[in-house]
Amino acid sequence: CKYFQKGQCAKGNNCQYRHARPEKTVVCKHWLRGLCKKGDLCEFLHEYNLKKMPECWFYSKYGECSNPECMYLHVDPESKVRECAWYARGFCKHGPNCRHKHVRKIICQNYISGFCPKGPDCNQGQ
Repeated sequence: CKYFQKGQCAKGNNCQYRHARPEKTVVCKHWLRGLCKKGDLCEFLHEYNLKKMPECWFYSKYGECSNPECMYLHVDPESKVRECAWYARGFCKHGPNCRHKHVRKIICQNYISGFCPKGPDCNQGQ
């Protein structure tokens, strides 16, 4: 139900559409400070779970966090950058200015020489 997802379905249990809540995977940052007003309608977890804490704003913005007791996740910004599909195919017109990662592949020397006995099972690029 599109209205239920917004917390606005007036039909409640009489609604013909499904009132499914998505699995809550991240702790509510407002609940942590005692400020969440959504209660059970909140799309975030209302429990302490260190593995599901929200991302640290300072770490994601500046690459560092000066709080030694910070309970938020410190996610390496580099890990969030996706691989460039164009570079993976052989050429990216943006070159070093591309906003995606340019990952160099190791090419199989046997394949370059003309034949790799491992064929498609080779773990190096072909």
